Amino acid sequence: QVQLVESGGGLVQAGGSLRLSCAASGRTSSSVTMGWFRQAPGKEREFVATIWRSGSNAVYADSVRGRFTISRDNTKNTVILQMNSLKPEDTATYYCAGSSRWAQTDGTQFEYWGQGTLVTVSE
Repeated sequence: QVQLVESGGGLVQAGGSLRLSCAASGRTSSSVTMGWFRQAPGKEREFVATIWRSGSNAVYADSVRGRFTISRDNTKNTVILQMNSLKPEDTATYYCAGSSRWAQTDGTQFEYWGQGTLVTVSE
């Protein structure tokens, strides 16, 4: 089992930055692929970014590529989502997720989920 706790959400103006953190406990986080997903009010959950177990590779949604960066520190069991040039359409609850399977963008392949942290981007 892996427990995930997100932090770092809040209110920011368009063009600003936020840094989301995900603290993992339980099973060694280096054995788990980690990802970020988001869900805006009234919309379905969508993939944001995933990083491989070793941290050597990552994949991003087209909507955030070039603005967001996912990273991980396996010695500290943390995953970071650095979000720059934020837009109002980035407003959503952001969820950290972990997968012991081969997972990339499909949320159904992630079995561990945090409670989420709200990001609000104003005009």
